[in-house]
Amino acid sequence: MNNELNSIGMNKKPADTTVVVAMSGGVDSSTVAGIMKKEGYKVIGITLKLYDDNKEIAKSKQCCSGQDIMDAKRVAQKLGIEHKILYYQNKFKQGVIDNFVDSYLKGETPIPCVQCNQTVKFKDLFEVSKELSADAMITGHYVKSVTLEKKTNMYQALDKNRDQSYFLFNTTREQLDYLRFPLGGMLKDETRKIAKELNLNVADKPDSQDICFVPNGDYASVIQRFKPGSLQKGNIKDLNDNVIGVHDGIINFTIGQRKGIKISDKEPLYVLKINSDKNEIIVGSKENLGKEKIHLHNLNLLVEKSEFERNILVKVRSTGKLLEAKIEIQNQNLANVHLKQKEDGISPGQACVFYKKDKFGFKVLGGGWIKA
Repeated sequence: MNNELNSIGMNKKPADTTVVVAMSGGVDSSTVAGIMKKEGYKVIGITLKLYDDNKEIAKSKQCCSGQDIMDAKRVAQKLGIEHKILYYQNKFKQGVIDNFVDSYLKGETPIPCVQCNQTVKFKDLFEVSKELSADAMITGHYVKSVTLEKKTNMYQALDKNRDQSYFLFNTTREQLDYLRFPLGGMLKDETRKIAKELNLNVADKPDSQDICFVPNGDYASVIQRFKPGSLQKGNIKDLNDNVIGVHDGIINFTIGQRKGIKISDKEPLYVLKINSDKNEIIVGSKENLGKEKIHLHNLNLLVEKSEFERNILVKVRSTGKLLEAKIEIQNQNLANVHLKQKEDGISPGQACVFYKKDKFGFKVLGGGWIKA
């Protein structure tokens, strides 16, 4: 038997290793497919059709559109690999879009990319990969995976500007041991360079920027389309429960928002709370925006509780910095996070992701959804 591990940490020759590559049609996943093929693995590319295109969506820079499916197919043909398309529109509508709409109507700020990874991309595609007898599932996410003794841990990517670990905190332990992320140790420029060397048609393709079903970032119009009548006027109140204005619908607001309140005051006003039960927006000054304690629910823990005893860092938004914190895990579902310093704009519906530094980098310990 070959005693040397292959590039994805398995004791098999690449030629004897079957991998499924999730191909979105972008440069990252296409490059990963190219790398796996070049290294000699048996590669099966799978592309998901998640929604039905319309003219608005076709014009915006998004993933998983009709054009992306064609791009993925061309890449697969160029590389000479098997390619499958899975039609998951209904799964995506139920698991991601409906959740997104309901969350906004509750006054939360949802993260559909986490829900997408948690449901169709990892849960369903994971099961399909197993059915195809693949040894591993490969994605183009910018996170680092370190596999030791058949156990894989997830780390922040080398390219901190591209790191996607925050969006993958809900990956299960079983999925993580099966997943591999070859781009975690690369910079984006290196990825494009490899794509050009492989002569892939997507080498210069722009990155997707918008949420795939939200053209041009217009959340309110999407929610109105799926839930007509969701824009209802309500009161804007100060911290003393005084009505100081009227809003056109809570779906237009997020915690920490300053623009769009349209109320003059001696100090700039920020959204402090969204009360969906009463259809109210609570506003106040910036000094009232900071929080030191966060309540989490629906936890996903990737390590033993003993790892949470000290030196924990958290992220409370995808673009946020790492914050020192103490984690008080109450049970498998609930936790309290005590930040060393106050942080502004912490919003229900967002994720709080746990990290800890070791010799491989910043390891993802898990996380939970912000409840309050």
